[in-house]
Amino acid sequence: MELYLDLRSQPCRSVFLFARAVGIPFEFKLVDLSKGQQYTEEFGDISAVRKVPVMKDGGFVLTESTAILKYLVQKHRALVKDHWFPEDLQQRARVNEYLSWQHLNLRAHGSKVFLLKALFPVVMGYEVAQEKMEAAVEDLNQSLRLLEEKFLQSRAFLIGEKISLADLVAIVEIMQPVGVGVDVFGGRPRLAAWRDRVKDAIGERLFDEGHEEVMKTSGLGEEIKSSSQLGEFALKVKKLFS
Repeated sequence: MELYLDLRSQPCRSVFLFARAVGIPFEFKLVDLSKGQQYTEEFGDISAVRKVPVMKDGGFVLTESTAILKYLVQKHRALVKDHWFPEDLQQRARVNEYLSWQHLNLRAHGSKVFLLKALFPVVMGYEVAQEKMEAAVEDLNQSLRLLEEKFLQSRAFLIGEKISLADLVAIVEIMQPVGVGVDVFGGRPRLAAWRDRVKDAIGERLFDEGHEEVMKTSGLGEEIKSSSQLGEFALKVKKLFS
């Protein structure tokens, strides 16, 4: 099985961390987004979507991180313990509830803060307006409050006392703004304690390996500036934030 990934991408990290945490063998295929490798003909032959992650299992190609995660659970039942994606109807529904909610909430808001801080100044040539950045951070804070109040509550993990796919998908999104210097855990002891439990559950070394690239985001701007795809990045950023 091949996994096409760039670990600066949150969905890629969730797939990478899960596969490594439970011991699913795979070949890591780097698709460097900062160099525009997703737009190459070679990658287009694998996936017309031109986004990562992509899983290739023999002749079967699958896109979308949550679809890949569920596929891996179902294919590798002997390796994957029940708590990751419980067989219990209501517990599984809670995982799916979080996976559905996060797309337009924590993922959308954390990504926006990351893009405004890391990419906007590079491709636009000027810093984002302060009021726009403050509004983006407030949207992120609102998602973090909902994460704590609705999903985490007083539990050890998002759906219970053991880690699930929901926790992995959540932590990678939260670490994205951390990579550009936003202190999302300050003043949130409950969230910080949850992060530490996620680290312990998958192993601190693996956690750090998965987030190493996003924690080095300071060099991302220069990589994109020298990329042949700078114009493509600029168009996408303008479309997102115009």
